[in-house]
Amino acid sequence: MDPQWDDMKVFLAVAREASLSGAGRTLKMDPATVGRRVARFEAALETPLFVKSPQGYALSAAGDRLLAHAEAAEQAMRAGTEALSGPSDTMSGQIRIGAPDGAANYLLPQVCAQIAEDNPDLDIQIVALPRVINLSRREADMAVTVSAPTAGKLLVQKICDYRLHLVASRHYLKEHPPIEKLEDLKGHKMIGYIPDMIFDKELDYLNDIGVERVALASNSVSVQIKMAAQGTAVCIAHDFSLPAHRMLRKILTGKVSLSRSFHLVRHQGDQRSERLNRFAHALSKGIRDEVARLEALT
Repeated sequence: MDPQWDDMKVFLAVAREASLSGAGRTLKMDPATVGRRVARFEAALETPLFVKSPQGYALSAAGDRLLAHAEAAEQAMRAGTEALSGPSDTMSGQIRIGAPDGAANYLLPQVCAQIAEDNPDLDIQIVALPRVINLSRREADMAVTVSAPTAGKLLVQKICDYRLHLVASRHYLKEHPPIEKLEDLKGHKMIGYIPDMIFDKELDYLNDIGVERVALASNSVSVQIKMAAQGTAVCIAHDFSLPAHRMLRKILTGKVSLSRSFHLVRHQGDQRSERLNRFAHALSKGIRDEVARLEALT
């Protein structure tokens, strides 16, 4: 039997979610029905596509070989649908973006609001997660990352650089000993990431400046910055976050000034989609412009 697109969609959903229940949520289908569809597809192909276990559904060797072809078919279907809809001055449909929570909290709301205003028929979803977004599981259509991935069939483009500095609230600086050199930090509480939950080496800021103890920690940089804004301790913050927290002041700017970069990551095959290309361009330009605007205010 020749595989049908509906069978491929079920196969892709189970491969990405690694469970019938997860695939059912994606497909809006009962998990038992998903299981029957998978079994029927495997029987038609005369080969097992998944290895079932109490932990879920893992791809078999045959399923792994089929995955790339199924994703190529998915991309071709999307491109074909867009081609049939004809050219348009605006974008429509749904696009999901994954991003670390610093970018998701302080940049993407403004950027995506403007894109949405320019494209009334476009639905934009922002997935803010303190971890790497898994594009292979289609957790998002594209992702903003701090490190550029080096593995996988991905299209990676640098968006822009951004700056980070040590910060503390005006109240904290008034009530605690002065911080005039790096050695002075030893007498102050520090806020940072939970060490074993740092998902990208580029986020290990405090290690870069020799800080060994983190008295207050969170896996969310937004939580870290809010703790600093309450006057509890010192942290490293993105310059673009500071206009939202006017009580914070940069300190030791001549001693500590970090630079990182944002990258936009997409599936290689998605570059055939005019809609996703247009959105990627608008998103990248919007982030660049917003970083520049906010950093100029600090």
